[in-house]
Amino acid sequence: IVAEGEEYAKTVEVPFAYSSNGLGFVEHDMKNGTERNFSMAEFPTPEELWNRYKGNYDITESVEEVIKQPYFYREGINRPRYYQRIAINRTVEAVARGQRRIMLVMATGTGKTCTAFQIIHRLYESKKVKKVLYLADRNILIDQTILNDFAPFNEKGILTKVKAKNLESQYDIYMSLYHQLSGDEDEEAFRQFKPEFFDLIVVDECHRGSAKENSRWRKILDYFKDAIHIG
Repeated sequence: IVAEGEEYAKTVEVPFAYSSNGLGFVEHDMKNGTERNFSMAEFPTPEELWNRYKGNYDITESVEEVIKQPYFYREGINRPRYYQRIAINRTVEAVARGQRRIMLVMATGTGKTCTAFQIIHRLYESKKVKKVLYLADRNILIDQTILNDFAPFNEKGILTKVKAKNLESQYDIYMSLYHQLSGDEDEEAFRQFKPEFFDLIVVDECHRGSAKENSRWRKILDYFKDAIHIG
């Protein structure tokens, strides 16, 4: 049972696992690979565990401010599954630590858009990012995303779908097809914004649209090169 518990803890990426015989506990520290025994009355508080976690993983105050931002939950919104939470947590922490280029690889049907929503929500609410661009190469990917996973952003009035070549700057989250922002050389619509306008760019299905260096859409990412890019 102890071995099974440790394997499960590894799968869901929890830092501490516990086993008990009803008289006491054995704690398994998954980072350090250590174990300790203690009585039933000595079980650590959430605050104690959090402080130990911060010490184990070198969580600074600035990183903590971002990673402690809660998930978005409400009736009708899918709760992230364990593997989605792992992807979300890893990505949010990577951004909090200053990483600027991140790639998520998830199989078809595993909820990449739901995962992207929670990542953007947590980074936006923690004020780590203020302006977000979400790029896709098919209209259905944008429309379904706005109606479903990204509906909370739309309801708050902070989201817009880029439809014309004239871009408005009052929104915080922009959903766009590549071709809506592209155009003739040096006359592309995205040039209406300064290169530092976006803090975060999320590229849906990035292996198709802009992965190749000679892609005609790659110039969008190159123009906003100082933003965080998540593929």
